[in-house]
Amino acid sequence: MGSLDGAAGPGSYKRAAVAAPAPAPAPLPLPRASAGGGAAPRRPGMRSRLARFLLVDKVDYLQWIGTAAAFFFVTILVVAFLPGSLVLETPAMLLPSRRASAGGVRSRTHPLLPPDLDNGEGLAFEPTRLRERWARERREEAESLAELGRPVKRAGARKPRLALVFANLAPGAMQLQMVSVASVLEAMGYEMKVFSFEDGPCSNIWRTIGIPVEILPVDTKLLTSVDWLDYDGMLVNSIEARPVFSSLLQEPFKSIPVIWTVQESSLAHCVSDYNSSGMIQTLGGWKEVFSRANVIVFPNYILPVMYAALDSGNYFVVPGSPAVAIQADRFIANSYDQDVRIGLSLGPRDFVIAVVGSQFSYGGFLMEEAFVLQAVRPLLQQYRSENSTQTGLKVRILTGNVTDKHRMALEAISLNVGFPRGAVEHVAVEDSDNLLGISNLVIYGSCLDEQSFPSVLVQAMILEKLVIAPDLGMITKYIDDGINGLLFPRKNIAMLTQVILQAVSNGELSVLGKKVASVGKARAKDLMASEAIEGYAVLLENVLKFPAEAITPLTSGEIPLALKQEWKWHLFEDVKHLYHMNESLTDCKILQKIEWHTNRKDDPRSSTQKIDEAFSAIAWNEERLNGIMDAKMKLEEEELKERSDQPHGTWEEVYRNVKRVDRMKNELHERDENELERTGQPLCIYEPFFGEGTWPFLHQGSLYRGIGLSSKGRRPGADDIDASSRLPLLNNGYYRDILGEFGAFFALANRIDRIHKNSWIGFQSWRMTARKVNLSKNAESAILEAIQTQKHGDAFYFWVRMDQDPRNHGNQNFWSLCDAINAGNCRLAVSEAFQRMYGLQLDEDLNSLPHMPNDGDTWAVMQSWVLPTRSFLEFVMFSRMFIDALDAQMYDKHYQTGHCILSIHRDKHCYSRVLELIVNVWAFHSARRMVYVNPETGAMREQHPLDGRRGRMSIQWFSYATLKSMDEDLAEEYDSDHPERRWLWPHTGEMMWQGLYERERNMRQQEKERRKQQTKDKIQRIKKRARQKTIGRYIKPDDAGRLNDTGTVD
Repeated sequence: MGSLDGAAGPGSYKRAAVAAPAPAPAPLPLPRASAGGGAAPRRPGMRSRLARFLLVDKVDYLQWIGTAAAFFFVTILVVAFLPGSLVLETPAMLLPSRRASAGGVRSRTHPLLPPDLDNGEGLAFEPTRLRERWARERREEAESLAELGRPVKRAGARKPRLALVFANLAPGAMQLQMVSVASVLEAMGYEMKVFSFEDGPCSNIWRTIGIPVEILPVDTKLLTSVDWLDYDGMLVNSIEARPVFSSLLQEPFKSIPVIWTVQESSLAHCVSDYNSSGMIQTLGGWKEVFSRANVIVFPNYILPVMYAALDSGNYFVVPGSPAVAIQADRFIANSYDQDVRIGLSLGPRDFVIAVVGSQFSYGGFLMEEAFVLQAVRPLLQQYRSENSTQTGLKVRILTGNVTDKHRMALEAISLNVGFPRGAVEHVAVEDSDNLLGISNLVIYGSCLDEQSFPSVLVQAMILEKLVIAPDLGMITKYIDDGINGLLFPRKNIAMLTQVILQAVSNGELSVLGKKVASVGKARAKDLMASEAIEGYAVLLENVLKFPAEAITPLTSGEIPLALKQEWKWHLFEDVKHLYHMNESLTDCKILQKIEWHTNRKDDPRSSTQKIDEAFSAIAWNEERLNGIMDAKMKLEEEELKERSDQPHGTWEEVYRNVKRVDRMKNELHERDENELERTGQPLCIYEPFFGEGTWPFLHQGSLYRGIGLSSKGRRPGADDIDASSRLPLLNNGYYRDILGEFGAFFALANRIDRIHKNSWIGFQSWRMTARKVNLSKNAESAILEAIQTQKHGDAFYFWVRMDQDPRNHGNQNFWSLCDAINAGNCRLAVSEAFQRMYGLQLDEDLNSLPHMPNDGDTWAVMQSWVLPTRSFLEFVMFSRMFIDALDAQMYDKHYQTGHCILSIHRDKHCYSRVLELIVNVWAFHSARRMVYVNPETGAMREQHPLDGRRGRMSIQWFSYATLKSMDEDLAEEYDSDHPERRWLWPHTGEMMWQGLYERERNMRQQEKERRKQQTKDKIQRIKKRARQKTIGRYIKPDDAGRLNDTGTVD
């Protein structure tokens, strides 16, 4: 979050530039007022102020001496009872990402508030890192676009889309705030959709304002079945919506901008428990999701401090929330005044003054309480009773850190000021609603200059309580003195007495006080609605980067005032239980439930772990001993086996056995049912994917097969293809992102006969499954039947139409849509690519581009089509040369800056949108039949019939002979010249030309002859091997032991 000094880090508290006021002196005694309330006139003269003060006729010297003594007594109490350790009673939270201040380097650890903050010096939360990043991105983007040398244009074909994610749709402050924000965003030009894990009464409210609602199904891996790439940004609301990050933390959804609104404080209280309990994994999981969000939004400035342990430099505050108003209305609906007064030790007729202050604890707060009590002291005269020594005036001070020393100091101060025992007491923050509800007057006694209007004052004003506050900058922004509140100068706190005397008359609120409280109630309910709504609009302007086809929405400064000045209370009038909802998680129970559920879903071994936990310590010891015994027995068997005689064969037999094992290695592969079924089918449809986020959208049948663009994120147990192992170019993240599905095309085409043995090949984008426009069973059967009967011959089947694409609102023609989604430079990029590819000089007006007629038929988008395998290899041959030309055109600037002429903002996919449409150019001009297949019914209709294409096709540039000749020329150049320049084409697949065929044939012939010669040499060595002659012959002796007389020994 940052440091506290001037060079604060991200989301930091730093000292305000305004000089801190000096400690207020002891208030001067009020002169005895006349009936009209006037003061004694000053005597003229040249005497000093002290002399004139001492010579005033109506000065009560005893009162003056008593006041001075009280001031010194309070000072002694502060020093004696409040040592420096009481500056913060809450656990010290250390702020990360500290930086050196301008005055020097401080310690790496820094408390929540500076120990020397005793004089009301202001603090400022500054999201430094966020603002620096936004400014740097705008500056770099402007510089990069200027260096491109070509203008980029925004077509504005669709509205920018936002996804709003909730844990549930139960009524509450979060729903009210986001409904109000969404209503304004819709007027600004945004298109939104609500997602929730649980349904609720607010779903009808969202539909009433025209925003659709979808209840998210959660699968076994806790990955939601939504394609978040369809949205330009996400607004996630509540800590309980954490499960959505299970997919946002995975590719390809890591780049989606996420703004996460956190209004609960329960997690901040649980962080210390996680640290003390050693729950490092749980704490790390929360840090991971907090760092995933681009911005964490808090409704006030105390929550960023409470969540300091999870800060990664992305904290932002948008002040204002209807939660305070709902909390006050809830108290009104459930108020039991008599019971509350009894609980706070108050009588039914007591006049109660509530003293409230800053949410931050600092060293000067006791001094401020003493000043307020001194200012309230004159009211004691109005509450004296002749029949009782008790007073009807009660002062209750709201504080969050009450200690015995603090309580003793306050009691001593109140008795010394003149209050009877029990008239002044502390009230814990937990009873703030009750205190404000029964109080007659609310005094804001803190002079700490904060950045937002105190929520406690908002609540008091909604409860129609008169508010008296110092003239701090943030308070004067919302309170007009004498209109909806009363103000006193913070540099002269002695004036507070006069303000109080104006507000209270004869033991009750004056007419002025009642009128001011009534006006304050009317304004308070929507006091900060405008700032909150405008704050979200500003955030979206800085966080979201809209593509070229999106319409630019209105800016925050263009929002009409009437739209943002109030919350949409009228939409919730018919919703029951709005004021009876539990607005925040009060403990760690629900959080632990969310964490356990997430961990259980994310960990495939969770079921095994649950079973393991059921074993006792004795059972585990027995299991361990059994394992040790098994290991010993196995070791003994191996030793005995080594000692026993083993049959050994000749080296030729060993060699043959090794070769036999190598040949049988592939045959031993146990193929699953889908692979066996796929072998007998004419068609296999591949689904390229990247990352675990796409798993819910991939098929499992024999007709489909996944192909992962990265070795990471592959489905366990699935028969997926690793594209990066077949095409090493995909190990380069730059080309994996920029090629997209074409990376899978090139990987499959590289030695395709080793992995694809079907006569037809197809591809389907996983995003079509998310949009529910993937092939149905009827459509699959229709395509298979058309293939087997050769109904259309060498055809190109597709089922995603360009005229129904969300990016094509105006039903634009082919090249117009290509320009719209590529910053207006699609034609220019394609023209230059064809010039490099074919070595031609095209017209500057781009009229010589391949003709794509606008004849009422449509084209294919989103890489979902089927064609013969032979035609697919021809298309890959064309694509490799086309992409090489695009890469040579754009690589240098795009690789260095991330910008290219086909995108308005930094885009790692650059020309992937051009590649999405280029298959239509190849299919049309290579004279393929183009057939549209209805993905639901399977009905087929030919598009751009061949008879109507005659004279409009550039067959000479897209024929197989032309492309094959160009491919061989490139292969010969690379094989013969070995150019040293950076060249993409050789890395996208195989290289074949006639010289390479001949060299390979010669090499095979030489290898064959070498093996023959080795065999001949081996036979000759065997024949010429020297044989030892027999030394002699063994003669068996006869039974008598004598040798046979005729036997001889040579």
